[in-house]
Amino acid sequence: MISSRRQWLKVLALRLSARGLSGPALPGSMLVCSTMAAAPTAANTTTPAPASGVPAAALPSPASPTWDIVKSDTVLRFAQDHGAHLGFRTEWWYVTGWLQREGAADAGFQITFFRSRTAHPDANPSRFAPTQLVLAHAALALPERGRLLHAQRAARAGFGLATTATGDTRASIGSGPDAWSLTRDPATDRYRAHASGSDFAFTLELTPDAPPLLQGQSGYSRKGPSPSQASHYYSRPQMAVTGSIRTSRSTSGTTPGTAVRGRAWFDHEWSSDYLGSQSSGWDWIGINLDDGGALMAFQIRGTDGKPTWRDATLRRGANGPVRSGLSPVFETLRSWRSVRSGAQWPVSQRVRIDDLVIELEPLFDDQELDARGSTGITYWEGAVTASVSGRRIGRGYLELTGYAGALRF
Repeated sequence: MISSRRQWLKVLALRLSARGLSGPALPGSMLVCSTMAAAPTAANTTTPAPASGVPAAALPSPASPTWDIVKSDTVLRFAQDHGAHLGFRTEWWYVTGWLQREGAADAGFQITFFRSRTAHPDANPSRFAPTQLVLAHAALALPERGRLLHAQRAARAGFGLATTATGDTRASIGSGPDAWSLTRDPATDRYRAHASGSDFAFTLELTPDAPPLLQGQSGYSRKGPSPSQASHYYSRPQMAVTGSIRTSRSTSGTTPGTAVRGRAWFDHEWSSDYLGSQSSGWDWIGINLDDGGALMAFQIRGTDGKPTWRDATLRRGANGPVRSGLSPVFETLRSWRSVRSGAQWPVSQRVRIDDLVIELEPLFDDQELDARGSTGITYWEGAVTASVSGRRIGRGYLELTGYAGALRF
């Protein structure tokens, strides 16, 4: 009886939350989800009767959502700011990196968790009101496949379906051995990530080499001319990676998978106002430099394709000085057109930051990720090598959005 009741509650919760799975949406690591569910509006939804027994007529009518605002004088504090910030519209925990495999070419990986606060009013006493949504993407970039192996998940928070905890990094979707998760151990400062799809799986441990690297002005990262177009943003570059990956060719029987090691880049970002109405998308890079340094750079593009905002942070060496507020210039060297989406992605680029001029070349061209089943967009998230005058200086990831259609919030 108890088991049946739990199953019934889960079904009811999913049906209620489905009413909130249409409408505009939110960004991700520099990844914006243009059509992802933020919440129902007063014009297209009805208010479910709350579990508390309060009549629906007694509930307040839906109102315009009120989200927390990014402020330039906010001081980031850890470990608290490793966790979720539930009052903001959108948030993401994002890891990308390169993996070395025994007897095989190097590969790339991605795992990203997104949290979206919907427009359901806090005054709604129903515990079934879907106030928070959790979504996730995971991918492996294996050059022998020539195309991403990727998967995606989406669920409402609560009821054992998904969570993004406050106080520290603890994000998950699902339950049992099939659950996706990203967690930080406060005792060791190490992260653990697990994800799986129909044709791949990975379990990785990630160890940072330094405290968080604050982006922008002490973690206040502008995204446009308005001070409100900003995020709180920090990174953890040069994370040492160990673990294992599996593909459809190694998941049967008792095959343990392939041991891997490598380097990763971690981003955590939260915001309520990311892109202006005249912005269409962006180009973003996170590069682990071979000398132990780190480079983050992005440009936000307008609907005319021209940059509307730029920013970059460069750390020279593992313990070297950090320069922020730099102005990168992105130049397309080569594009690749997807036969699936029709988008033309600038997969090879030259990035100029003062006297530093780097060229980015992808691990392979087809690193397009179709996430329309969760965050509602198609984007390009790819492992790239950074070189100067033909000499490799680092490796990381390039993210491209808005080329398969302008992003809208």
